[in-house]
Amino acid sequence: MNAANDPKPACPPEELLIDAEADDEPTPPVIRGGTWLLLAGLVMVALNLRPALSSLAPMLNMVREATGLSATGAGLLTTLPVLCLGLFAPLAPILARRLGSERTVLLILLTLAGGIVLRSLFPVAGLFLGSLLAGASIGIIGVLLPGIVKRDFPHIAGLMTGVYTMALCLGAALAAGATVPMAGLLDDAWQPALAFWALPAILAALVWLPQARQAQHGHRQAYKVTGLWRDPLAWQVTLYMGLQSSLAYIVFGWLPSILIDRGLSAVQAGLVLSGSVMVQLISALGAPWLATRGRDQRAAVVLVMGLTLAGLLGMLYGPLSGIWGWAVVLGLGQGGTFSIALALIVLRSRDAHVAANLSGMAQGVGYTLAAMGPLMVGVVHDLTDGWSAVGIIFVVVSLAATAFGLGAGRNLHVSARSEHV
Repeated sequence: MNAANDPKPACPPEELLIDAEADDEPTPPVIRGGTWLLLAGLVMVALNLRPALSSLAPMLNMVREATGLSATGAGLLTTLPVLCLGLFAPLAPILARRLGSERTVLLILLTLAGGIVLRSLFPVAGLFLGSLLAGASIGIIGVLLPGIVKRDFPHIAGLMTGVYTMALCLGAALAAGATVPMAGLLDDAWQPALAFWALPAILAALVWLPQARQAQHGHRQAYKVTGLWRDPLAWQVTLYMGLQSSLAYIVFGWLPSILIDRGLSAVQAGLVLSGSVMVQLISALGAPWLATRGRDQRAAVVLVMGLTLAGLLGMLYGPLSGIWGWAVVLGLGQGGTFSIALALIVLRSRDAHVAANLSGMAQGVGYTLAAMGPLMVGVVHDLTDGWSAVGIIFVVVSLAATAFGLGAGRNLHVSARSEHV
């Protein structure tokens, strides 16, 4: 949509739907290069939304030794990109209204690749600036992709959301498991091992290029959603999303360091993280199906949060001989918590327009909250010079997420309404 030819919006940009979701009628995907090419593009883009985060965790000890970062500094480094997921999410609808969703995705894929390269060029400043740029890029794309899925695959949106989630998990698992072995092949050089993950982002941009070229930018009806930010149920969905995400990013940022200090090698720790994320593929598809079989989602929330907490405590305190078992438990729990969080956004909304805005609220506020988890772990580790006290964080955050999940899991709708602007 060309912003220059549009009247001034009657509500703030963050309350307007992105152009991928603003039409009353779905646009068939064949107009942009064919369904299969679009599907391949979506999968390739989704694969690149976690490697920038999960590739750093197994290398964190090596990076700290090379740069002299403290545990608190490393915690800030792992927190920064997660914080950017939330802080930069409101830019997505603004960019999409000016450039179109497809062209915005293409542009931001290139900035993602640039951020990944930047954090490998300079010892400390590049690490933080590159992490900021990568996190901002992931936050923007993460808001746009679900809208494209809803618009172009309206009759199989649930299945495509599962495929999208599985691609996220797969990308995270590949980066977590492959980065340390890659560094070993490069004489333990961490910079090129981290920079490698810019290449898949560039490849994704090439695969996505036909969508950006063929995207149509006719007038799209904008909607205003009112009452969402004052609704208690919307806040329960948002806080559940943020708290369960906080545990996920603690795992991405700190689990390998915890396991290394407990006695595993860097390669083994990276493989444990990778294996746990791979297991998430199972519950990413299975948990939403299970959650919609009953009257509401409260039982499913308790199940997946219980598995997550058990897996975290097992990783922290359990014998290393059983570490792979705990990795499976953790993966089943966290794959379920994330996919149920996405499902709750849809289930608690009366229409797609409310769902789009609730998604933006849950991601913007939720990921900003989630960023505090990795930082707290780094601070507690510095204060106690160990990992044992981190278990308190796991318990408190898990119980809080369960409490808000029980509220969000009730068979209700948020009271927000959508109307034409």
